[in-house]
Amino acid sequence: MQERPFDLLNKAIGQQVLVRLKNNVGIRGRLTAFDAHMNIVLEGAEELDGGELKAKLGTILLRGGNILFVSPA
Repeated sequence: MQERPFDLLNKAIGQQVLVRLKNNVGIRGRLTAFDAHMNIVLEGAEELDGGELKAKLGTILLRGGNILFVSPA
């Protein structure tokens, strides 16, 4: 059986992920929710600059149109 992209996101719920945005900003946090537009909610989110912590963001909503990729952290 072939997995679909949303199947992979479902498996990542509750896990730490790394999100790269179109403006080349990296965000790391625990994936708590997503929708069909790939808007995602992260808890304990942190902004990264070159892999180093830049800012603690807490709980955030990222708009799907700004996301380049989501990867296990």
